[in-house]
Amino acid sequence: MASVTGKSPVSVPRPAAEACPADEAAPAPLECEFSAKSAAMQAMSAAYVRARTAFRDYGLNWPIVIWISLIHILAVMAPFFFSWPALVTCIALAFITGSFGVCMGYHRLLTHKSFQTYRPIKWLLALLGGLSGEGSALTWVAQHRKHHAFSDHDGDPHSPKDGAWWSHMLWFMPNFGRRWHKEILQRYAPDMMKDKVMVALHYLFLPSHFICAGILYAIGYFGPESWHLGSHWAGWSMVFWGLGVRMVYVLHVTWFVNSATHLWGYRNYETSDNSRNLWWVGLLAFGEGWHNNHHAYQRVARQGHRWWEIDVTYWCIWLMEKVGLAWDVIRVKDIPKGMRPA
Repeated sequence: MASVTGKSPVSVPRPAAEACPADEAAPAPLECEFSAKSAAMQAMSAAYVRARTAFRDYGLNWPIVIWISLIHILAVMAPFFFSWPALVTCIALAFITGSFGVCMGYHRLLTHKSFQTYRPIKWLLALLGGLSGEGSALTWVAQHRKHHAFSDHDGDPHSPKDGAWWSHMLWFMPNFGRRWHKEILQRYAPDMMKDKVMVALHYLFLPSHFICAGILYAIGYFGPESWHLGSHWAGWSMVFWGLGVRMVYVLHVTWFVNSATHLWGYRNYETSDNSRNLWWVGLLAFGEGWHNNHHAYQRVARQGHRWWEIDVTYWCIWLMEKVGLAWDVIRVKDIPKGMRPA
């Protein structure tokens, strides 16, 4: 477990690149090229300083580093244990834990309250989100609310302005300590802390994955031979694909929302950050890649605002609403005109 410390994470100033006008009819002046290169070098330097300072001052959070490493080792070994049932299981669980667990449960329901549902369904979605491997609902919600409070400014836990790799996966690896973690939860997720089931799921995060691995192995070992199951090899195949590959996929497509959609893509709205819509993240991350839309309308359940911006997670929310499992679904029309972005 992380050690207790009274230190607060450092905040490294981020250099802003100065604009250098260039005549479109002529090559950019040499000094402008140097200016652009200098700005890029400054940004890279700031990113290096941010990561180096964090790891130097706080060290590595070894439980998290080992956890992420083990998941990736499972994924690397998976091709040696390939089977079609395991691949199907991987795809199904990726959708269940990624779309229902993270995108619908962690993000749109628990973080932004984009819709309401029954408490047992809320707890189930939180359990599925935990099985994605991205941490408990308490931690995820608190960090994401902090991200929106400081998006691409000092205080943002995972802005690409601190480096692409930092925003993608390095940001959660320093050992900031239990005290800092507790303060984050109390400040950004006090509502979640009052829910005893959410607190229990927080402490059951790691055990739930061992239970999931045991169930997957049992399915492979006791499954019918006609489905190419019924052996130790099949059991491990289900674990490597249903746990390892599936979790690596969901982890990285979610991390791309933190990194790639603040670097590349187009913008439908003017926002105070660098959030962007990136089509391939939108498709791979179950609709989460339309990130500029989301930062413009944070509480809106639907993140794809144009007809071709596919948002699979919203479709699921819409279906739940039709059968009475979701209500008070927030849409763009529900946002007062005075609060809408340009």
